[in-house]
Amino acid sequence: QVQLVESGGGLVQPGGSLRLSCAASGSIFSIYSMGWYRQAPGNQRELVAVISSGGSANFADSVKGRFTISRDNAKNTVHLQMNSLKPEDTAVYYCNADLSIMIATRNIRGNYWGQGTQVTVSS
Repeated sequence: QVQLVESGGGLVQPGGSLRLSCAASGSIFSIYSMGWYRQAPGNQRELVAVISSGGSANFADSVKGRFTISRDNAKNTVHLQMNSLKPEDTAVYYCNADLSIMIATRNIRGNYWGQGTQVTVSS
């Protein structure tokens, strides 16, 4: 069993900042990448940012220069620092992890999601 638990969402004014955190727990053998996606009402879920185990990061064009992503491999956590927030950043943000677990002697790789945390940017 694997759980991804997010925290840090909320209501913020335009131009403000929020920090999202996600902690992965369970019978994890290795985490290859962790990232954040978001989904606004009526829209498809889209990639916001992703970071590899080595620290390489990729961002959606819409958040470049405003958002940063970091991870703590020892604690299986990933953080998304969101600055200069805009109303169009309003969405449910989902943590995602590409990881492997051990079942008996088998190493099984899969993709896991958190439950989502609401971010609302409004005055």
